[in-house]
Amino acid sequence: MHGQALSQIEHSIDGRRPGRSVMRLLGMHRRRVAASVFFFALKDTPLWLMPAVTAEIIDVVVAGGPLRELALWAGIAIIALLQNYPNHVMYTKLFMGAVRDIGRDLRNALAARLQALSIGFHTRSNSAIVQTKVVRDVENIEVMLQQTAHPLLSATMVLLGAIVMTAINVPQFLPVYALAIPLAVLLRAILNRRSRARNERFRLEVEQFSARVGEMATLLPITRAHGLEHVAVDRVAIGAEGVRSAGLRLDLLNGRFASLSWVTLQLLGVGCLVLAAWISIAGWLPITAGQVVLLSSYFALLTSAATGLLMLLPIIARGTESIRSIAEVLQEPDLEFNEGKPVVEHVVGGIRLEEAEVRYEFGEPPALDGVDLDIRPGETVAFVGSSGSGKSTLLNLVLGFLRPTRGRVLLDGVDTEGLDLRTFRRFVSVVPQESVLFEGTIRDNIVYGLGEVSDERVLAALRDANALEIVEAQPDGWDTVVGERGARLSGGQRQRLSIARALVRDPRVLLLDEATSALDPASEAKVRDALGRLMRGRTTLVVAHRLSTIRSADRIVVLERGRVVEVGSHDELVARGGRYAELHRVQSA
Repeated sequence: MHGQALSQIEHSIDGRRPGRSVMRLLGMHRRRVAASVFFFALKDTPLWLMPAVTAEIIDVVVAGGPLRELALWAGIAIIALLQNYPNHVMYTKLFMGAVRDIGRDLRNALAARLQALSIGFHTRSNSAIVQTKVVRDVENIEVMLQQTAHPLLSATMVLLGAIVMTAINVPQFLPVYALAIPLAVLLRAILNRRSRARNERFRLEVEQFSARVGEMATLLPITRAHGLEHVAVDRVAIGAEGVRSAGLRLDLLNGRFASLSWVTLQLLGVGCLVLAAWISIAGWLPITAGQVVLLSSYFALLTSAATGLLMLLPIIARGTESIRSIAEVLQEPDLEFNEGKPVVEHVVGGIRLEEAEVRYEFGEPPALDGVDLDIRPGETVAFVGSSGSGKSTLLNLVLGFLRPTRGRVLLDGVDTEGLDLRTFRRFVSVVPQESVLFEGTIRDNIVYGLGEVSDERVLAALRDANALEIVEAQPDGWDTVVGERGARLSGGQRQRLSIARALVRDPRVLLLDEATSALDPASEAKVRDALGRLMRGRTTLVVAHRLSTIRSADRIVVLERGRVVEVGSHDELVARGGRYAELHRVQSA
């Protein structure tokens, strides 16, 4: 999605003014929308013209002729009806095309915004709730536009047609129409006050339910392994009951309002018919039988249109609530700011931290506290320490996922605060503890995001990652689909493919986050051998719990409570008898 279009979408959505947001979204396609309204006006001509034609025909019947006048009005009616088809097709093509484009643009804007938001935002957010916003909330906006545009335009055309034709035939009756408009507005205001709170409650219940279903899917292996199926089912059942209860309360409100609206407006229509007949019989106004039918038909059309619009208020309320939901993402300020900063064209691999501090929340102890560290190009530096000592925070700081609240991070002597870190990450590969694969082929997973890559380059990466045997064992070679999150492969196989993915990128900086901790000894040996080839000649930062995996590191940095407490080689730190030696003694035992 182009940056300009993305910016337009972001500026169009305002959670505090959903109505204005809808108009801005439609305004992005103003030419198509305007053309669609023109074709709608043409195709909807019979709706307001037919009562006038019917009235004229009745008056011809009452007068006993002439037949040529009957034929004239019949011809007008036929032409008005036949033109509906081509003009309706044009309206649908133009307006629904604009609606589908809006839906696509909203989804693209959400995806782009989610990529721009900081890792902190994604840590706080539930992925199932975010998915609900991208899928369900955008669909609600599309449905709102699709289902309200036709009745709204139709009601407008009927109102204009009724006013014009009544002004021509019986202008004295125009004030009666004015009763329907304030009545409809009053009914809408009554519903709005109560509907917003219940729609918001229902949306939140659906989001919480989505989160529980996502949690159930993630925990399925643990649930089954411990025989806790009933606990998982009960947790989902509680969420389902919340959705049912909130939905039923909303449905009852909408049902009561729908019936009240229908009865009120139909009574008004009956009153209009009786009033027109009474005035005609009493002779207060020169109203013919055909004009009584005309007045009654127009008022019936108006009340029917108003009723139809009022019936759509639940859909409108759901759509506007979805706009507020989407705005929570599009207006989220926790962005990683890269726009307009210099692009990183070349990386040598020197990284320096100067008094670097990271605080997740002010008032809480810092996750990193005044870290000074100079990592030379091509050097392998390992980070060890107890849980919560700041190891993963330090890696995220180097990647630019976190920005220092104090101090600086320098890349090849340049402050990363002034760089577009997205372009730096093109020179970085990360091998995490749990390798992440998507549901595609082995080859697609390895070359992800690289475009055209030669087979020779992929083969070399697989060979160096000790992963070629994995490909050769598959029925379709590297065209084998690995399943969701690589479910058809073992942990060791997924990790070696992850290393192949890193190798094919030929990174200058390599981050290894507990890359072998979840593997059995046989798999670990193969993965460690592959990592050795991957690390050669590259600046490598390693996080490890098992000290046996980092003996060969150039330097080992020991972290405790966000501070660097020791730095040195394995042998130096063991001989020093400090915190590292203590950790080594515990693990060796």
